[in-house]
Amino acid sequence: MRYFLLTFISLAFVANLTAQSQPNIVFIQIDDLGYHDLSCTGSKIYQTPNIDRLAKQSLTFKQAYSSYPRCTPSRYGLITGTYPVNEDHGNLADIKPEQNFVNLLNKAGYQTYYVGKWHLGEGENEPTGFGFNQSFAAGSTGGVGSRFYPFNTRGNAEKGDKAPVPDVEKAGKEGDYLSDLLTTATIDFIKKSEKDKPFFAMLSFYAVHTPLEAKDLDKKRNQKEIDAFDFGDTPEYIKEGTGRRKMRQDDADYAGMVENVDENVGRLLAALQSLDLSDNTIIVLSSDHGGLSNDGERLRHLATTNAPLRAGKGHLYEGGIRVPLILHWEGKIAPGVDEKNIILGMDVFPTLLDLAIAKKVEGIDGKSYLPVMNGKESWENRTVYWHSQKARPHSTGDSKCSVVRSGDYKLLHFFKDDRIELYNLKEDISEEKNLAQEEPERVKKMLTELKTWKKQYLIPEKMDMKKMAKQRAKAEKKH
Repeated sequence: MRYFLLTFISLAFVANLTAQSQPNIVFIQIDDLGYHDLSCTGSKIYQTPNIDRLAKQSLTFKQAYSSYPRCTPSRYGLITGTYPVNEDHGNLADIKPEQNFVNLLNKAGYQTYYVGKWHLGEGENEPTGFGFNQSFAAGSTGGVGSRFYPFNTRGNAEKGDKAPVPDVEKAGKEGDYLSDLLTTATIDFIKKSEKDKPFFAMLSFYAVHTPLEAKDLDKKRNQKEIDAFDFGDTPEYIKEGTGRRKMRQDDADYAGMVENVDENVGRLLAALQSLDLSDNTIIVLSSDHGGLSNDGERLRHLATTNAPLRAGKGHLYEGGIRVPLILHWEGKIAPGVDEKNIILGMDVFPTLLDLAIAKKVEGIDGKSYLPVMNGKESWENRTVYWHSQKARPHSTGDSKCSVVRSGDYKLLHFFKDDRIELYNLKEDISEEKNLAQEEPERVKKMLTELKTWKKQYLIPEKMDMKKMAKQRAKAEKKH
């Protein structure tokens, strides 16, 4: 069903908010959740009634994207409002105070909390170094060794990570499940917040990233449902890139993890209701990128499928970058479905600041969606970009690629072998019919746009942030 985009928000209303009436903000990020991993977005296997209910009461987006198809760069793009062309965690310490979203919320009187996966560095680059008042379980590592207590194991740290997930062993006990523990910590932060000040709480689940480990009851329930489901003639895998693409949502552990996250979202929403905070709290729910559906030269256990979207995590096809996005503010943002406007992860914080404190942030790539909600702008024909040079043909099967999307058309340039693909997403959401040979003029125009953007963005100041920070520190030390 098509909903018209309506909103009760006005700029004048936002500008007149006082510290006491400023909305609270709760941002829920789910790790590796694919666009079709919710029952409200089309899954027939994963049951997510709490998120479905929230979506029905919210503004949801069908053209929402991650700024990158992997964890760390996508999170960097989100927290900085910039294109993550550095493809790493950059150097958050270099973000100017007037462009630091958390700093701006603190200055506006917000209490700021971060819970869960961070993966953006240590010291000045960790949550409290970046500006959050408090954090829990937010370290430099990308995940836990186990979903179950004590969580940290010898296999916990991926290459390059220096520390396991902090806080969880001390706070947890035998039998605890990580997503439950993170949700409890978030609720505790909210309960302890000063009542006369607004809060911003970000809950970043480590689920549904690997390791795929569900609670026993959740796994058994889902295995029974999967065994009874008729997948018809859908193959389990098809060839994609240097490996395979999974075509079925048939993993009981993954299903259980998705449904446990949904239960915890329900717990969080119930807590807001019981504390009489629901009416004045903005809620955002999204994912950092597409679901893990592809492997490469090294065959691996795959979690889900993003079908009918093509490919998944690591790829710049739609399955790797299109994500669910839910925006809720009771009585202020009218429920509906935005089917046309193109919005990226780097736009989310600029939108929140505009809604909550009427603050515009200059000098970044992301922008507030509020003018679209107010009917003053349309982003249907917006031009946006992606760049992925750190391909992983061995693990996710993807190749080095740059992308431009302009309106309905999307051009992918696999620059290592100079291969072009062009798709009309309005007509071909699965990216099956390559139009490059049929539309040479459009290819030429879009490729020129892409090359112009790359010339502007693929420069040392944006790509080699950590190296430049070290050089500055060395120079300052000499003087």
